[in-house]
Amino acid sequence: MVLWELYAIIGVICLILEMVVPSMFFLNLALAAFLTAIFALFIANLAFLTFVFIVLSVLSIFLLRPILIKNRKNSQEYKTGFEAKYAGKIVKVIETVTKHSGAITIYDERWDARTEKDEEIPEGSDVKIVRNESLIMYVERV
Repeated sequence: MVLWELYAIIGVICLILEMVVPSMFFLNLALAAFLTAIFALFIANLAFLTFVFIVLSVLSIFLLRPILIKNRKNSQEYKTGFEAKYAGKIVKVIETVTKHSGAITIYDERWDARTEKDEEIPEGSDVKIVRNESLIMYVERV
């Protein structure tokens, strides 16, 4: 087997592992393996290519992985549950909202709402959902 084929196979295996275990770790190893396969087209020394693979893997993990993880966490498609569906939405007040009572409408559904401050938000106002606590939405003026 030619050395570049060996590193290309290692890269494909790492890509498959990344699909099974999405940790942004094996993607870095796959990148290092594919780059090493390119080096293997010109260099036929297995010890040197192994060293290149290790160095590229370490560099990729320490330099590229933090960027990939940061972008993944900021991506809206990875948010689930309340955070994705309601947080940050602008909604209408249907009953005056105070610290102790009130209601809003979200997607034509009625939800109990409260403010975190001692203020009164009149009916018909637009508010932004800040957080929820069980079935109560906490809102603030827009």
